[in-house]
Amino acid sequence: MSTDSEIITRSLTQPEAFADVFDRHARAVNAFAAYRVGRSVAEDVLSETFLVAFRRRADFDRDAESALPWLIGIASRLIRRYRAVEARHWLSFMASTTREDHTSLGGLEEAMSRVDAEREVAALKSRIAALAPRDRETLLLYAWQGMSYEEISDALGIPVGTVRSRLNRVRKRLDSARRIQAFESRQQKGETVGRV
Repeated sequence: MSTDSEIITRSLTQPEAFADVFDRHARAVNAFAAYRVGRSVAEDVLSETFLVAFRRRADFDRDAESALPWLIGIASRLIRRYRAVEARHWLSFMASTTREDHTSLGGLEEAMSRVDAEREVAALKSRIAALAPRDRETLLLYAWQGMSYEEISDALGIPVGTVRSRLNRVRKRLDSARRIQAFESRQQKGETVGRV
């Protein structure tokens, strides 16, 4: 089986060979774009990504075996054009979860745990939406795309250390908000908070 690097090198003299790169990575690029800007824009981002990649295939780093980080990097830059659409997508996504009807055939305890989980998800979505765009983008590449730090580094064109610091900042921001929320919840229930 050929590596992406071999296929791209061959496509310099046989342009139709580039279709193999599309076949291998179109689904992942489309999924990434759909998470970031919604399905309606994702198809445009997908086609633009592969058009740019095809035009710039001579610039591909042939030491890299996989073209996916390179393609995600191109898609990421294209997505920056759609920031307004992305913001609307997040708002509609958050609004849709509050309108969903949930029923439970179980007992009261199960229903209460569902309500708590729904609140937790809504709060988490709000906190993720409130992250700086570059931090949110790094988190989504890591959590939703399952990319390694090195792949994120390649995709965004930033050092691996920057990826680590962004994800560390995101973890602290999301965890600290959760600790504050838990503390406030205990205070409202009248629980005493012991010292550790």
